[in-house]
Amino acid sequence: MKYFYAVVHKDADSAFGVAFPDIPGCFSAADEVEQLVPNACEALELWFEDEPEDIAPSSLERVRELVATDLAEGAFLISVPHIRRTGRQVRANISLDRGMLDAIDRAAADRNLTRSAFLADAARNEIEQRRAP
Repeated sequence: MKYFYAVVHKDADSAFGVAFPDIPGCFSAADEVEQLVPNACEALELWFEDEPEDIAPSSLERVRELVATDLAEGAFLISVPHIRRTGRQVRANISLDRGMLDAIDRAAADRNLTRSAFLADAARNEIEQRRAP
């Protein structure tokens, strides 16, 4: 997993606009601040679908240099996690409390998901809501 920094712009009468200095052509938008990171994660995922090469994210200091004018005009930075999909499923053995496993199975069934799909979605949601270390 890598974290890319994105610059966020907001005009008084518009949605939040998100751009990635490291990834030309990768953009996102959100009406609410709470949707900035999830929407930006989706934009990264879509952009990387057709991108065979691995791109290393720039350091925070480098990104600040690149967007210094934007930051001076009121833009701000967010860190956006990117989990590169490999298309390979791997079996993993985990241990959980029986009550937790029952709750997971009920929640997965309510959503018509397998246990594995539910856990993967839950993990992705948790990772996308956390800030970069």
